[in-house]
Amino acid sequence: LRTPQLKKASKRMTCHKRYKIQKKVREHHRKLRKEAKKRGRKKPRKDPGVPNSAPFKEALLREAELRKQRLEELKQQQKLDRQKEQEKKRKLETQPAVEPSSGEPVKEELGQGKAKNKAKLGKQSPKKSYCQELKKVIEASDVVLEVLDARDPLGCRCPQVEEAIVQGGQKRLVLVLNKSDLVPRENLESWLSYLEKELPTVVFRASTNWRDKGKLIKVKKKAAPFKSKVCFGKDGLMKLLRGFQDTCGKAICVGVIGFPNVGKSSIVNSLKQERTCNVGLSMGLTRSMQVVPLDKQITIIDSPSIIVSPLNSATALAMRSPASIEVVKPVEAAHAILSQADARQVVLKFTVPEYKDPLEFFTLLAQRRGLHQKGGSPNVEGAAKLLWSEWTGATLGYYSQPPTSWTCCPHLNERIVAEMKLGFNMEELKKNNVHSIQAIRGSRSASSILFRSSGLTNGIIEEEDIPEELPKQKERKQEEDIDSDQESVGSEEAGEKNSDMSPAEDTWEAFPEESQAGKQFCSQEARSFAMDKTIKEEEDAYDFSTDYV
Repeated sequence: LRTPQLKKASKRMTCHKRYKIQKKVREHHRKLRKEAKKRGRKKPRKDPGVPNSAPFKEALLREAELRKQRLEELKQQQKLDRQKEQEKKRKLETQPAVEPSSGEPVKEELGQGKAKNKAKLGKQSPKKSYCQELKKVIEASDVVLEVLDARDPLGCRCPQVEEAIVQGGQKRLVLVLNKSDLVPRENLESWLSYLEKELPTVVFRASTNWRDKGKLIKVKKKAAPFKSKVCFGKDGLMKLLRGFQDTCGKAICVGVIGFPNVGKSSIVNSLKQERTCNVGLSMGLTRSMQVVPLDKQITIIDSPSIIVSPLNSATALAMRSPASIEVVKPVEAAHAILSQADARQVVLKFTVPEYKDPLEFFTLLAQRRGLHQKGGSPNVEGAAKLLWSEWTGATLGYYSQPPTSWTCCPHLNERIVAEMKLGFNMEELKKNNVHSIQAIRGSRSASSILFRSSGLTNGIIEEEDIPEELPKQKERKQEEDIDSDQESVGSEEAGEKNSDMSPAEDTWEAFPEESQAGKQFCSQEARSFAMDKTIKEEEDAYDFSTDYV
């Protein structure tokens, strides 16, 4: 028989009892004060100092001051040493060292020269350090995973990096279609059939619901797979890597590369089943390579983002530049993205009326989301930031169609395509992809936005190709360096969040003519929109002098 559950006892009490407790407490405090008064208070002895009649008074005071300064410096040094030891312990916990074998000198270099590399990265420019780290990851890897956003796979491919991997020798390149739950199932299948003709492709959906290291939040059974944070495609990718490792007969290194916000660190965490790499909504969180051993035979290396070339289109710069929303001009970036999207589906997705130009859309979106400035005027810049953050984030469902006719990339040919598939069990990979597509509940095509891809995105690998900074950027960077020097040494995570080591610092300022043209365009559009609004208000004005029947 099921026992009835007893109700919890009430904490309410009678006033008589409450007043009695308060009276006892007052008596107890009075008793303590009385005893303290009997004991008396010992006043601290005041330092009498050096009398004026004492000889060598100035020398004694100087010695005392120097002694005091030495003690303070010693305390400060001890504090810094403690912080460094804590950072080392934290790094050892999050990034356990890989045991180097005698036949693998590359792994030994990764483990030994890590501290030296970090010291060098702080002195030189972040863009050059990103190039160096990316080269190291490619050189140390036997298999390279190029992570693509399933919403725009072609725009996430970098021909320069793929060419460097192909020329690297016996390396294998595998494409990983991440965020596959944000596109319709038919679109995912068409992209998979298109990409499989060139390189081995894995359908993946990384888990992002990590709270602490080694702890995965349980998902409710009733929750739909689309809303849950369960990882898909992990078994297929691990089987692919283990099969390649068996054919090689030795331990392998797997590098993870890609543009910002495609989910590189999330894939590493999903494979490791721990939060070993920092993940977040902001772009470019990973600033240096991180070695994570999955087991004794497979080691995975997380890399920083690929640097976008400034010669790309405005849409590619807006979506692939690892910079904060405050650095890039939000109106120009959002305008470039909006020009490539289907206007009807944008209207339905954001529930706004039809618009004629992007500025009108930002005004309507600001009114819809309640973004207002002082005086009640709509915050156009805030609406542009909102659109840009949603488009580059991992929540908005949009998709792009693959090209109608398949053409092989110029850096690939039939021989290279055949070499890239050697050592992999392609039949088992196809079965695992089909299983993953069936398990993933993709978004509906009616609620998604059709996006026109701008094609392959050019990246920078060589340090000499990085454009020089403008004087404004250098001045701003010097001020930021001074501010960072004045701050005390903090934790590693706080340093990563507050540091301004973004690899694409204000990409739009690299083209002053384009930025001025964009400003003129925005100002003209704003004037015309304001004039149309005033004319419309005058036409629709109510005349109180006439009677309306």
